[in-house]
Amino acid sequence: MTSNVPQPLPTRTLGTTGPQVSALGLGTMGMSALYGESDRAESIATIHAALDAGITLLDTGDFYGMGHNELLISEALRTASPGAREKALTSVKFGALRDPDGGWSGYDGRRAAVKNFVAYSLQRLGTDHIDIYRIARVDPDVPIEETVGAIADLVQAGHVRHIGMSEVGAETLRRAASVAPIADLQIEYSLISRGIEPEILPTARELGIGITAYGVLSRGLISGHFTSDRKLAPNDFRGMSPRFQGENLQHNLDLVEQLRKIAEQKGVSVAQIAIAWVLARGEDIVPLVGARRRDRLSEALGALGVGLDAADLEAIERAVPADAAAGARYPEAQMAHLDSEH
Repeated sequence: MTSNVPQPLPTRTLGTTGPQVSALGLGTMGMSALYGESDRAESIATIHAALDAGITLLDTGDFYGMGHNELLISEALRTASPGAREKALTSVKFGALRDPDGGWSGYDGRRAAVKNFVAYSLQRLGTDHIDIYRIARVDPDVPIEETVGAIADLVQAGHVRHIGMSEVGAETLRRAASVAPIADLQIEYSLISRGIEPEILPTARELGIGITAYGVLSRGLISGHFTSDRKLAPNDFRGMSPRFQGENLQHNLDLVEQLRKIAEQKGVSVAQIAIAWVLARGEDIVPLVGARRRDRLSEALGALGVGLDAADLEAIERAVPADAAAGARYPEAQMAHLDSEH
């Protein structure tokens, strides 16, 4: 089941100060880390297909595969068509500290660290600037004003074009915006992750800050493709995610089946209606789709052709009410790092 993909792709602007981007962005984390083995050739082919389809926003993190993901994007851009390469925008998260065994050691938002991180990212990406730069999680030992001020210095020097934030609460967002213009807040938002709606989303809108929504398919959980008997690789993040555990998983997959009924009535896929729901939440929201293969990318692009009227939205709300999901969106230890959850 597919939908007609509008050509050219519609665009949205990230906040009042950010760039114009395609209405869907491509999140590339899964091509390097956290979802088991990936296929390098297929990953690059998928990035090329995204660029050729009109997607302009590529989202990564310098810690995805300890630099692997940035090198992958660099190779994909270097081998893409000139026209697609010129339109591509990079959104980079930094600050996460890793160890040789792939472990996590906290976050570093000090001014000197910010400049160090960007130097390595520019080299790996093979570019002279990053379009949107953001710390992945707030460093609890460094005032957000210092971290944002360091990125603002990079903007002034021409190494960064726009400042973004990631997984911060309303108060931190206000503090960041008091230092320099913030283009967008990257935060999880989907049918089953709606925590931003009461306070964070209204604050972003008040401040003229856009939303780049990741996890719109909740790491495949509400894609319509995940099954309860699926065997996950030992290095797949979902094996530790509360929403993928035991009774939680079955409960959440039951929600997906309710959503599937609505999707089938419209002649679209579950993934398409889930992405279309996020698109319908506002013109200031840009969903990031984490497609690792061209077929999944093609399905996601079809969401741009799915129109949801008031009756559709009401039916979706009945099928998957807010707070309907079972389980937190991250394991407890990682939830503690989310400023947006405090």
